[in-house]
Amino acid sequence: MATDEEHRRTRQGETAPGGASAVRRPRRPVRRRDDRHQWEKDRARTTREERLATGATERDTGLGRDDLVFSAAYRRVAADAGLARALGVPEGTDLLERRYRTRHRDEHAPFDLVRSYLVVDMIRGEPDLLDEAKEPWPGGTQSQLHAVGIELDRVEERVTARPATEEEADELGLGPGVPVMVVQKTSIDTRERVVDWSEIVLPGDRAEAVFTTRLERW
Repeated sequence: MATDEEHRRTRQGETAPGGASAVRRPRRPVRRRDDRHQWEKDRARTTREERLATGATERDTGLGRDDLVFSAAYRRVAADAGLARALGVPEGTDLLERRYRTRHRDEHAPFDLVRSYLVVDMIRGEPDLLDEAKEPWPGGTQSQLHAVGIELDRVEERVTARPATEEEADELGLGPGVPVMVVQKTSIDTRERVVDWSEIVLPGDRAEAVFTTRLERW
């Protein structure tokens, strides 16, 4: 029987149990575009049926809803120094941490690793927003915020690259030396409050970030 380490190495395309070379299947790519935020905002005011029909992952991957397996895990945490600074709140503020994973039904590794933080006081008016069992929420985070009267003014994203941690490499099924792309996303509402801070970790071997900047005409 193969060990957990042998299974991990096989998934990452290093060696199969017994030393044989493993054939690594191509993974489905993810293309993350910056116009996704306006698309999500426009959808926040559409019907529930329309929002249920498709989501951001389908848009980023070109896959259908039935191709995807989604999971969400919520927990309440107190803001540490880093989260307090990112969200503009005092240390110790009650936050809702949300962890999301979405993968293709035929693959073990998710497309990305997502951690999102909301300030509990901003969303407690809608108890469903505190319940992971209500996920996936039709329309995503902007629709969730719209449910408590919050409208986004802008989204700021900071993109960096770094070596994957051992845990990230294992969960994302990365081979040796493959880096990750890290997106730190700050969502700011029309009252200039940070209403959501998220970190998205993308696998460097199959993720692409596309930025389109509209320029004013002369």
